[in-house]
Amino acid sequence: MKTPGVGCGAFIERDGHVLLIKRVKAPEAGTWNLIGGKVDFGERAEDAVVRETAEEIGVSILLQGFLCLVQMIGIDGQHWVSPVYRARIVAGEPSICEPDKIADLGWYPFDDLPQPLGLPVREAIAALRR
Repeated sequence: MKTPGVGCGAFIERDGHVLLIKRVKAPEAGTWNLIGGKVDFGERAEDAVVRETAEEIGVSILLQGFLCLVQMIGIDGQHWVSPVYRARIVAGEPSICEPDKIADLGWYPFDDLPQPLGLPVREAIAALRR
């Protein structure tokens, strides 16, 4: 029997912009997405998103609260349940530390986001507008 994976995501904001990455790997390869990844066994989701952000883009973040829960079912044959947290950078400048996972990154205004957007970004933006 298969079970869902547990992921996590960081909605990192600065001056009306959100930090997005262009994914290389599935799920959602080629989409603009949030920084995040897999929660390891025995790891809290909050700790995982801080760890993944440091590993992927080389910055330290401060979580500012839970934003939404993203449920990716059937996308690229996978099933993920991922809490997304609002965050801000407290140390470092974003750069691509894992080029096998990230093709590009950038800050984008909420009203002019690059396309195609991954489901976590779409869900996070919808949660912010509620």
